[in-house]
Amino acid sequence: MEGSADVILYKRGLLTLAAGLLSGCAGQQSVLSPASDQARTLSWLGLLMGVICLLIYLLVVVLLGLALRRRARPAISPTGEVSGPVEGWLQRGLTIWASFVAAVLVVLAGASFVTDRILATPRGPAPLDVRVTGQQWWWRIAYRSPITGEWIETANELHLPLDRPARIELTSADVIHSFWVPGLHGKLDMIPGRANVLAVTPRKLGWLRGQCAEFCGLEHALMAFDVKVETPAEFQAWLAHQAAPAQARAGPGLALIENGACGGCHTVRGTRAKGRAGPDLTHLASRRALAAKTLSLSHGGLMGWITQPQALKPGAEMPASGLDPERTKALVAYLEALK
Repeated sequence: MEGSADVILYKRGLLTLAAGLLSGCAGQQSVLSPASDQARTLSWLGLLMGVICLLIYLLVVVLLGLALRRRARPAISPTGEVSGPVEGWLQRGLTIWASFVAAVLVVLAGASFVTDRILATPRGPAPLDVRVTGQQWWWRIAYRSPITGEWIETANELHLPLDRPARIELTSADVIHSFWVPGLHGKLDMIPGRANVLAVTPRKLGWLRGQCAEFCGLEHALMAFDVKVETPAEFQAWLAHQAAPAQARAGPGLALIENGACGGCHTVRGTRAKGRAGPDLTHLASRRALAAKTLSLSHGGLMGWITQPQALKPGAEMPASGLDPERTKALVAYLEALK
């Protein structure tokens, strides 16, 4: 059993869980570190519910203790009915308790309703339109250009401007996924054939971590993504750069992209590579990670992913390239220039 595929997947799943917990402790993936209006609202709702439930628990413990200390016992008739002087006290107590429980439920329901309305109506300037499509096991992300109205596509890395609402349209290309960035909002399912909408207004600069929160297949644990909240000026510059075609020089690497199997699955704008099955590679080298955060984007990461993707992410649709070392190096050199 040791060394089998099941054991390897199990161990990697534990390592992924540990990495997620560590990143959460660092504030990158934690509901306790809200970075948007929506996450802050959900945090306050959770705090309210937690405090109310804690008070009810303490009240129940106190009442239980008082009941256990009572020495007097009510007289019970042969029919099983309670009689004696405590009958009226029990009735009044039950009435008060039922009223209290009803009031608590009304408060919690009202708080949930108000929270839902706040989440559905973000305030601020015109929202940024973003589309996120979940796929096994990566994220297709597109932004509507404010100039042309066309969609600018990237993958596995979400950029958002500070203090500006974003309207994120969520769907799936295959099975049910779930979009979750704890620092920005709650979970929302991504369902094939249906578009769900998430409204987010970021309030803190920096990097956050998101992930799929719905089991979606073999590599569900390795379906994560980065989120960068940046200033509006930085975001506009980044988006303008993403809209531009690839700037890498022509050479043997480009020939491998256009004439080999890469171009059949991937797009590199400005070249003949127009594939749609895999992520857009136009500005691949400007991202932080590969294969939905399975690997860091580095020379070694690119070499390993191109050479043996199934050893790193079994079940992924990325096949081994079958290239010899020299052509692999040429391909990696071209991809490293796609900034």
